[in-house]
Amino acid sequence: MSSPLPQPSPAALAAPGDLAAAPQASASPLPAGPLRPRHVPAAPTGKALLGLALGALGVVYGDIGTSPLYAMKECFDGPHAVAPTPQNVLGVLSLVFWAMTFVVTVKYLSFVMQADNRGEGGILALLALVGRRKLSRRGRRFLLLLGIFGAALLYGDGVITPAISVLSAVEGLQVAAPALHHLVVPVTVGILFLLFLIQKRGTAMVGAVFGPVMLLWFGAIAAAGLHGIAHDPGVFRALSPVPAAEFFLRHRGHGYLVLGAVVLVLTGGEALYADMGHFGRRPIRLAWFGVAMPALLLNYFGQGAMLLHDPSVARNPFYMLVPGWALYPMIGIATAATIVASQALISGAFSLTNQAVQLGYSPRVTIRHTSRTEYGQIYVPEVNWAVGVACIALVLGFKTSGALAAAYGIAVTGTMTITTLLFHRVMRDRWRWPLGMAGPLTAAFLSADLAFFGANLVKFEDGGWFPIALAAGVFTLMSTWRAGRDVLARQLREAGLPLDLFLQDLEKHPPYRIPGTAVFMTSNPEGVPPVMLHHLKHNKVLHERVLLVSILTEEVPAVAPAERVSVRDLGNGFHQVVGRYGFMETPDVPALLAALPPRSIAGPRLDRVAMDTTYYLGRETLLSTGPSRMAAWRKRLFIVMARNAQTASSFFGLPPNRVVELGAQIQL
Repeated sequence: MSSPLPQPSPAALAAPGDLAAAPQASASPLPAGPLRPRHVPAAPTGKALLGLALGALGVVYGDIGTSPLYAMKECFDGPHAVAPTPQNVLGVLSLVFWAMTFVVTVKYLSFVMQADNRGEGGILALLALVGRRKLSRRGRRFLLLLGIFGAALLYGDGVITPAISVLSAVEGLQVAAPALHHLVVPVTVGILFLLFLIQKRGTAMVGAVFGPVMLLWFGAIAAAGLHGIAHDPGVFRALSPVPAAEFFLRHRGHGYLVLGAVVLVLTGGEALYADMGHFGRRPIRLAWFGVAMPALLLNYFGQGAMLLHDPSVARNPFYMLVPGWALYPMIGIATAATIVASQALISGAFSLTNQAVQLGYSPRVTIRHTSRTEYGQIYVPEVNWAVGVACIALVLGFKTSGALAAAYGIAVTGTMTITTLLFHRVMRDRWRWPLGMAGPLTAAFLSADLAFFGANLVKFEDGGWFPIALAAGVFTLMSTWRAGRDVLARQLREAGLPLDLFLQDLEKHPPYRIPGTAVFMTSNPEGVPPVMLHHLKHNKVLHERVLLVSILTEEVPAVAPAERVSVRDLGNGFHQVVGRYGFMETPDVPALLAALPPRSIAGPRLDRVAMDTTYYLGRETLLSTGPSRMAAWRKRLFIVMARNAQTASSFFGLPPNRVVELGAQIQL
């Protein structure tokens, strides 16, 4: 990639085919101070805190909460398994306990969650937080590419999690009735198909039962764990780090490879940070310490006690832990819990795509808001069906949760490593920690992240290639889009006409003015919209009232209502309107104009003359024969992405019967 990528700042919302609508970075920062997302109380207490904690239990801990279905099984029955001897069982349990404690409790809950972008978390929010001081151009470019690749890895996690979770739950049928083993894959495919089919109806109804379902699940696995622990209470010796150390001394290289299975108990750890904006730190921590962590540890230790009592249960220690009379109810509860976990990952893919679009890493896609009251509930058809097809293909291709587990882990540990590197820059640049403080903490986190990542690399040929290939594909698309938008923005700036010169010339040579209001979408508030120049050149007229509308994406999740819009009277019937949105928000231009302050624009209110308002957009044809330094294949890829992007009129909510598009050609 020869053309430099811009800094991780707000970027284009519009496709190149609608250049006049493509916004740029905001020149004026928002006021300092906390700006909590509108859906999260600043400091919840009492019933509000408990309600948010229950919601966090369903959304945040769905992935990590269903890990007991397959994690211990992979340690003792996977491709790099160890024999279920008492020493190995205690060693693996010790690794599980200390991995959860260090990575989830210490790294994410205690440190990373402090790095919030005005209440929001996630790798793109963290990327927007990274300071640019003390960094060279090459350093900024490296961090940008690193963050994009981390976001791409999350899509791999979003594809694998529904497949392995639902498949591992349905595999309980093989334990209850071995003759039904041939139904496992068809039933799993059917559940996944229905799950993706109902996404278009929104998650409000399903989301209302997320928390209660997961509370029931955690209660069930805790009870099952206690049932198993009763067989050998001595399993609690694994709370000491000594069995883990002895395990490594005894197995050496093979013991290290077992970390590739142990890491499965951490899947979903990144969700603690990514979903912070929906619930806040306190509810997420309360749900972890009060319910999730105790229940998970009881179940893992219960499985360990059963293995100490009867090593033959290694083929499926989770379901073998359950008493015979409770087996079918547990299969039902497990299936419901994995659907919740899958839904959380699917919704996360929607949110990640929305952020990528707003921050300029993705072309516009169809974003439908499925709730009028719940903030952030969206449906993205393109992402939904892409993830759905990939999930079903994985189930049909791998057929068992054990085979899928080989593909799991690389995406999770890769994202965890990238989060640590970006978090280091936040400590240094935003918090101004000295290297003597930030360095050792980063080294400690990286030692765990890289150990797990290295142990998972050996799975590459067994399926680990899938998340890497998927992430590489998504990374190529995102980086190509960002690079192409940068090239186009630079060409427009060089070829553009300054607004002040245009207004001066307009006074000297006024065109014929017709009644009504014209809205010209422009990416550059300081320049003349190209579409207006084309309109004036060919039609020789202008409306009596002209609004130059720019949409800027701020590097914050949500913009305060008081800072949403600014209006400047340019004289001669021209007004400049600048709308600011956060990367978690979707612009709505007609609503923005209708909500303009009274008397900010001369003439009748826009919401009262909507049918007398015309929106002008550019419809440019991109050619790959230009002089830019982008590789030819990237130019062609960028053009294909631009042609398939959602139209600016749909994305900005413009009424189709009031939009006029003017065409032109641009050479990349």
